[in-house]
Amino acid sequence: MNKLVNSMAKPMMTAALVVTAGFGINGTAFAQSESRSATSILLEEIVVTARKRDESSFDVPVAITALSSAQLDVLKVRDIESLAVGLPNVAFDDIGTTPGTANFSIRGLGINSSIPSIDPTVGTFVDGVYMGTNAGIVFDVFDLGSIEVLRGPQGTLFGRNVTGGAVMLNSAMPGEEFEGKVRAAYELGGEDPTSYLMGSVGGAINDQFAAKISVYSSKDDGYFKNLATGDSIGKSDTVSVRPMVVWTPNDTVSLTLIYDYFDTEGDGPAAQNHTNGSGISNGLTGFDRNSFDVSIDEVGLNDVSSDFFRAKLEIETENGTLTNIFGYRDYESTTVSDIDATPISLFHVPASLVSEQTSNELRWSGTLGEKAQLTTGVFFYKNDLAYSEQRRLLGIAAPPGLFALTQDGGGIHVTKTFGLFASVDYALTDQLTLNVGANYTDEHKDVNIASLVRNINSQCNVLLNECPFDFKDNAKWDNLSPKIGLTYNHSDNTLMYGHWTQGVRSGGYNLRNTAIDTVNFGPGPFDEETVENLEFGIKTQLESGARISAAIFYNQIDDMQREINLADPIAGVVQVIRNTADTTISGLEFEGLFPINDRLLFNVSLGYIDPSYDNVRFDLNSDGVINDADKNLDLPRAAELTYQVGLTLDSEVGTWGSSTARVSYSYRDESAYTDNNLGFINEQGILDAGVDFYSDDGSWEFGIFGRNLTDEVKHGGDTQLPSLLGPVPLGGTFSPLAKGRTYGVEVTYNF
Repeated sequence: MNKLVNSMAKPMMTAALVVTAGFGINGTAFAQSESRSATSILLEEIVVTARKRDESSFDVPVAITALSSAQLDVLKVRDIESLAVGLPNVAFDDIGTTPGTANFSIRGLGINSSIPSIDPTVGTFVDGVYMGTNAGIVFDVFDLGSIEVLRGPQGTLFGRNVTGGAVMLNSAMPGEEFEGKVRAAYELGGEDPTSYLMGSVGGAINDQFAAKISVYSSKDDGYFKNLATGDSIGKSDTVSVRPMVVWTPNDTVSLTLIYDYFDTEGDGPAAQNHTNGSGISNGLTGFDRNSFDVSIDEVGLNDVSSDFFRAKLEIETENGTLTNIFGYRDYESTTVSDIDATPISLFHVPASLVSEQTSNELRWSGTLGEKAQLTTGVFFYKNDLAYSEQRRLLGIAAPPGLFALTQDGGGIHVTKTFGLFASVDYALTDQLTLNVGANYTDEHKDVNIASLVRNINSQCNVLLNECPFDFKDNAKWDNLSPKIGLTYNHSDNTLMYGHWTQGVRSGGYNLRNTAIDTVNFGPGPFDEETVENLEFGIKTQLESGARISAAIFYNQIDDMQREINLADPIAGVVQVIRNTADTTISGLEFEGLFPINDRLLFNVSLGYIDPSYDNVRFDLNSDGVINDADKNLDLPRAAELTYQVGLTLDSEVGTWGSSTARVSYSYRDESAYTDNNLGFINEQGILDAGVDFYSDDGSWEFGIFGRNLTDEVKHGGDTQLPSLLGPVPLGGTFSPLAKGRTYGVEVTYNF
């Protein structure tokens, strides 16, 4: 408790000083008009689809954090990773090995992987469509209608791979009136600036049709300095276009068509090599892990494009709504990464990925009689993956442009999933509701794998059908994810709930097989991971307008599925995926919004977890035995403490308009990265602040902002490198860096 109080005292004092400075903009501050009041916007109830029907977030008996389009604008959320620190027991991290690859963790359930065949613990859904790979998730977002973060297993309605929770990104729909906005931003920090230009326009065309188009572009000239060359690295150019059409031929039928085109091209990871957990440094780098120092000879490449189409048909029936959601996504990436993270050529990895997924969900949600609310449906999903990886090793020991050792491989991976789900909320009394449901999933996976260690100095490309497959297999899993709970509406302003539920993470295969011992460390199959969750929560709104939600939970994880990263003198790094242990994670969460008066709002959130191994079945620390030394290790990506405190102040700016000053401090504990605990993710203390000015007619918005003002260093991962790669000394780590302190200006014109 003393640790918590002491760690919160300084940021709260800083927050008060910053907002006081914002309050003093013109010396006279009072409540803004309702339409522009940031405090009133942040206190609004949000309509969510957490139970696959529209309802207030306050009425959902689930631990959920939801932000509307207006709230996202007030908080200046530009990408999902900006929420990486601040939500209780939530970490939205980009692993950085391949920029844009999500390694999300909720309540201590997360992954450490850029292998495309590895399923997440936190499922991401865009407009109701499940995103089948972790690649291409963490990019800038614009013109979102809302973000919903659901904590805890959500398998009853969402199926597999949501054992930690689910993230739902919902596009902003066209309104009844023609409207639009154009926004430009310029961001400084690090070596070179980043510029943004984005806009949207749309509205009703006639009584039946509405349309909208959103366009986003950014140009990052490179935040980091490459000490090997003196040049900036971390460059990227991104373009995204999203047209949509909504057809409502009558009062009961609606068809929404949305297409996303996305393209980004830039540098590979800006990776740092610092002293590893074994105390071994690389003689050419050995940087301080709390610095942004980078020195690499291969700037690399990150070339990503995707086409993403979804169609949503809704038909209103007498007692409910029939909904069909179809999704198709074609994703391609070509990457090059400097894994040794040194100014000489030791360990470089070109890789290519092609993913084509198709899904369809048909569901009905409505009332049965006077007491029951039913949601039921069927789901189909298919994903074809082709992945090729080429390891280019020991270039320092070969003529320029060549490598003394090459390893090539990858594989083809096909997933087919069929699901049935149903959830019933039955009113036992006017105040007490029984919540029951279940999800049945049947999943098939087929793989053809070319092990990298079987293609040494025999270069090939899986995507060009050049590599011989040495492992072919298929597997089938079927499972049931049940839920039973009670919801008690104590009053119109207080809801309490409790439930038991179970979730499942898919079994599968490792497309990046680099182990010579394919019997004990080969590509699989590894089995499913099962999570049982017991949870109790409360949501309440006080007479003052304050909104509070809290939950306590207990998770039992059986057959925990982990990717074990092992330093290897031949392959550089070997990644073995196994069901390593049974674990327990218990914890609590608290979120509160407290209006101090009609212009000043205080927000606070707190998350705490207690993770531990119950039974270990894999030699996690590689000492040759499985014993208490393995059992006493920390679970990876399971930060025990997270919290955020913040203030938002509305003010008048003379006769011109109004302003909003905001400041927040977010904290996340240090956490293990590798299962042997040699690699770890730094403790984070992120201070953000900004002031926005709004013209009285609502046409213009001007903002200044600062992010990560404390200049905290965060690594996407902390992969341990071998002391020797072949005969050449290596050592240290591969640790991709995230940006540090940034600040900038933003201008928006609304029409």
